[in-house]
Amino acid sequence: MNSSRARLVAVPAILLAGLAMGAVGALAAKLDGPIFHVVSIVFSGGWSWACFAFLVGYFRQSKVAAALLASSALAVGVVVYYLSKALSPVAPIGMDVAGESSVGDAAPGILFWGIAAFLFGAPVGLFGNLARIPGIAGLSFRLLIPLIAFYETSVRLGVEEATAGPVPAATWSVIRVLAALAAVALVGHTLWRWRTRRDSLKVGAESH
Repeated sequence: MNSSRARLVAVPAILLAGLAMGAVGALAAKLDGPIFHVVSIVFSGGWSWACFAFLVGYFRQSKVAAALLASSALAVGVVVYYLSKALSPVAPIGMDVAGESSVGDAAPGILFWGIAAFLFGAPVGLFGNLARIPGIAGLSFRLLIPLIAFYETSVRLGVEEATAGPVPAATWSVIRVLAALAAVALVGHTLWRWRTRRDSLKVGAESH
């Protein structure tokens, strides 16, 4: 009973987290200062939203609940993000939003990205749940977010580094390095656990 109640309480908390993520990401784009600039860059990246949906799925026991809740929370966050930006437009890196001067003008885009987030959140949430599988079997799922982050930041550095400015370039570089380190750490931890388990089973067999 307590476990079921805790899961029910967690649902609105996760949806609220999605709302907060969208609001913070949009607010950071409107504020001056290097910290807010970095936060805005992070929240404008697809990898950070994928990471959110992945973590939602990872902490759910049920695969169905992981997919549905990840979809819903991601859609809430994305809609709030783009709605907040439409209320006070700030041009993101490399884009011109001069034509989206009102919520009405931006509504089709908000609807599109909200639906896309809902559809995208389901498989990512499911992958997050599958990442709970111990050992090498779940390693490929656990590597998903570091690989997405590494690929996305590599593409952005290759395409936008010359025009984006020093802060975005430095932020993408740091994220790429951290993604690579996270992937190495995940592989190393999995192999270490596998070897430890294998050695313990070997010792147990020899003791008998």
